[in-house]
Amino acid sequence: MEYSKLVSISGMSGLFEVVASKADGAIVRGLEDKNTQFVSSRVHNFSQLESIEIFTVRDNVNLADIFHAMEKSAEAQPSDKDAKAIKAYFTKVYPDMDFDRVYLSDMKKMVKWFSILKANGVTIEVRTEEEEEGTEE
Repeated sequence: MEYSKLVSISGMSGLFEVVASKADGAIVRGLEDKNTQFVSSRVHNFSQLESIEIFTVRDNVNLADIFHAMEKSAEAQPSDKDAKAIKAYFTKVYPDMDFDRVYLSDMKKMVKWFSILKANGVTIEVRTEEEEEGTEE
């Protein structure tokens, strides 16, 4: 499973792998329940994980950078239900995060998504522009 094929879908919980694209949506497989379904782009918005950026006190960083910091951290991952623990966790793991613009709900998603990625053995790797151009030819 490639990180570049993973999406978050508005109004739907969890992460999904794009199996096939259609003009009016996509066929996706849930990473948690493994169910395959059609999702209409008229009703839902799709966000590729590799295109999501996170606010920091400097320049924005790619979500993959946050996941890499989470991988390298010796901190125990908090429950996605404990708000104080989540904020304390990210203060230690990625202190440059702009905590005024990155909401607690976003941090909860990052914790949950990271757990899903690890449970599915996904290698967190963002494609470079050269790799993207090579696949289009």
